[in-house]
Amino acid sequence: MTSTPPPAPGLTRFNTSPDGVALAALREVCAGPAWGRALLARRPYATEEELLAAGDAATAELTDAELAEAMAGHPPIGRPEPGDPASAREQRGMAGASGALRDEMAELNLAYQERFGHVFLICATGATAEEMRDALRTRLGHTPEREREIARRELGRINRVRLSRLVTEGFAAAPVTGSGPAPAAAPAPVSAAASASVSTHILDTSAGRPAAGVAVGLAARTEHGAGPDGAWAALGTAVTGPDGRCGDLPVPPPGTTHVRLTFETGPYLDRAEPFFPEVTVTFAVTPGEHYHVPLLLNPFGYSVYRGS
Repeated sequence: MTSTPPPAPGLTRFNTSPDGVALAALREVCAGPAWGRALLARRPYATEEELLAAGDAATAELTDAELAEAMAGHPPIGRPEPGDPASAREQRGMAGASGALRDEMAELNLAYQERFGHVFLICATGATAEEMRDALRTRLGHTPEREREIARRELGRINRVRLSRLVTEGFAAAPVTGSGPAPAAAPAPVSAAASASVSTHILDTSAGRPAAGVAVGLAARTEHGAGPDGAWAALGTAVTGPDGRCGDLPVPPPGTTHVRLTFETGPYLDRAEPFFPEVTVTFAVTPGEHYHVPLLLNPFGYSVYRGS
C-alpha cells in the first residue's frame, strides 16, 4: 500500500490561510472575483496539479460578464500598470522592442479594443515582441465569438502560470506548522513619509467595452484631517483613454489616509437624466502601497473593487 505524499509547504499554507488572505492572493492571480471564489470554495487541494485543474475549471465556468471583468484586470501588451510586477515580468519580451514595434503594438491594441471591446489578452510568458505582434495581427481577423473563446483560453494559461508561482513562491516563504493557519509574514517597514498611489479603469458592462472619455477627479484626506469630518483636498482630474484606463492620476501627498475618486459618468451615459450623474468611491490607503480601483459601470448599476 502506497501513502499519498503530503502537499508541498506552499500549497499547505494556501490551503490553511484565512479566507480573506487566500482570496486576496487569488485576486493577484486573476482580477475576476468569481474565479477566486470558485477556487476558495474547493479548498483544500492535495496537489498543485489539482489546484491548477480547479483554476482551469473556474476559468471555463466564467460567464461572459465575469470573463470581461477578469480581462479588465490586465493592461495592454507593452503597457504594464505601475506597481504590477506580474504583468511586467510576463511582458518582458517587449523590453527590447524597437520604438517602431512599440508604436505598432499601440496602434494594433487600440484597433483590437475598438473591434472587440476588451484588451488583447495573450499568455506573454516566454513570447517575443514579434510573436505577440503577429498574434495580435492574426486575431484581429477573428469573429467576436471566436476571439472571446481564444481570450478565455489565454486567460486560463495566464492564470496557470500565476497560480503555480503563487504556491511555489508567494505562499512558500513562511514556515508551515501543524494543521492550523500559518502565521502571516511580517510586513516590511514603510516610511511614514511614503505616499500611496492610485489608478483606475472603467469597464462598461452593458456594452462589454472600456469606457473612454470619462473625467475622474481625485481628492485626499491626510492623517491631520482624518475622521468623518476631515477636510478633503482636491488633487486634480484625469480622463480615461480608449482602453478605459486612467493611470495618470496625481500622486496623493505623504500622510494620506483616505482617497476619494469621483467619476463624472453622466456625459458618458448619454441620457437626458442619467441615473448616475456621478459615482463617488472613498477608500482607505496605506503609505507605500498602490491601489488600482476599477469601476464596472452600467446605466442602472455599478461595482468597484481593489484590483491588481
